[in-house]
Amino acid sequence: MNGTNFIGKTPSAKGSTTFHATNPATGEQLQPAYHEATLDEVANAAQKAAEAFQVYRKKSAVEKAQFLEAIADEIMALGDKLGQRYCAESGLAEARFQGERARTVFQLRFYAQHIREGFWLDARIDPPLPDRQPLPRPDLRSMHQAIGPVGVFGASNFPLAYSVAGGDTATALAAGCTVLVKAHPAHPGTCELVASAILKAAEKTGMPDGVFGMVHGTSTAVGMGIVQHPAIKAVGFTGSFRGGKALFDAAAQRPEPIPVYAEMGSTNPVFILPGALRQNGSDIAKGLAASVTLGVGQFCTSPGLTIIEKSGEGSSFLNVLSQNIGAAAPGTMLTEGIHHAYLQGLAAMSQQPGVKELAKGQSAKAANQGEAHLLGVNATNFLANKKLEEEVFGPSTLAIQTGSKEELLKVAKSLGGHLTASVFGSPADLEEYRDLIDLLAQKAGRLIINGYPTGVEVSHAMVHGGPFPATTDSRTTSVGTAAITRFSRPVCYQNFPQSLLPDELKDDNPLNIWRLWDGSWTK
Repeated sequence: MNGTNFIGKTPSAKGSTTFHATNPATGEQLQPAYHEATLDEVANAAQKAAEAFQVYRKKSAVEKAQFLEAIADEIMALGDKLGQRYCAESGLAEARFQGERARTVFQLRFYAQHIREGFWLDARIDPPLPDRQPLPRPDLRSMHQAIGPVGVFGASNFPLAYSVAGGDTATALAAGCTVLVKAHPAHPGTCELVASAILKAAEKTGMPDGVFGMVHGTSTAVGMGIVQHPAIKAVGFTGSFRGGKALFDAAAQRPEPIPVYAEMGSTNPVFILPGALRQNGSDIAKGLAASVTLGVGQFCTSPGLTIIEKSGEGSSFLNVLSQNIGAAAPGTMLTEGIHHAYLQGLAAMSQQPGVKELAKGQSAKAANQGEAHLLGVNATNFLANKKLEEEVFGPSTLAIQTGSKEELLKVAKSLGGHLTASVFGSPADLEEYRDLIDLLAQKAGRLIINGYPTGVEVSHAMVHGGPFPATTDSRTTSVGTAAITRFSRPVCYQNFPQSLLPDELKDDNPLNIWRLWDGSWTK
């Protein structure tokens, strides 16, 4: 590791400002020092991505798929070196590294297979109707094509799966876009190792210089330099509401506005209905406590709101939940800054009218350890205070007690956008509360029945998104094969000769992909 930026494949360290990663579990400053990119370096990297795009966009689906698979192979080839740096920079355990690396390489290979099949292109062909009355129809053919160079911002809580070679990078490359990554300053060494794997894969598969680049920085200037550069045509971001909204606003104010697909967090409400409380409230409470504290609560799908009825069963549920939260061991949080923000968020939440602390986990034994917390409030106070819906990133949940079905529905109706919404209910509950489920379908990107929100499957049907403020565009997902179309746009070809058409749209279908021919799907 050299602490450099990558302007395409060229290492660069022109900036005078340097920073180090820090092990959050020990406070140890890790070597080497990393050079914050200058604005000239950012601009050069973006320009190189633009030049490479003119070559990469013309690569076949097979060539792009081979590139993605080669990236997966090179990440695996890093071996223990990557795991050691990952754990040192994040404070996360070896088992977490193994799981996240497996997810990262799986999604690279999964998207590679998907683009080989070609269905994502949504190829459509309306053959000409020269004799149609009163007007003939021209020959019309359309398909998705890459939008251009994409800026990707690495996330703090997933140093691999939502970072340099994570979902945004994988789907942008799958779409045919070149990528410029802003490495997360909490784990620059992990980022540099993965960047080197991508560059090695690019060389092995004959990809143009600039198909991938990466810059470092602790200041907002580096990120804004990416978003504001005219060569960048879209942005993928996972992080805080403040950061995502700032990038979104900057992109909207450009002379040429561009889309920012920002996933900005969520409190993922969990509704536990009366029948479920009576039948297995104790088991649900134990599972909920495990979901709240999983990964020290540092998942964007952690359940931050729990809504139950005020009843005897509700009290029993809270007692069991309190016992399990109280027994939860503290865990090292990803950075000192995240730990500090968690403490600040808890303090602010605790000072709101009507909020009480119901349980506190085992006390921290070292710096940057997050302690589990269960807070409680009644529905009246919750409905009167929008601050209570805000995310507190860490191992805590706010229990909201409602006095009636009508009050529970008021709570649901008051919610803003979330990534997920969960409902625990008996068969009779689910019939009686159909109106709740209908409300939640307007509030979240993923609805869950009798399950916890933590865990996001990489699949064709997954939606990891939701209405604002969970994301900046509720029409998209950042996980699953549908995520590829964030970085593409439809292009229509009218009255083109066969020789000028892309292979995907030619009459003889040389790629053997599914296409919508005159209104019917066929190969």
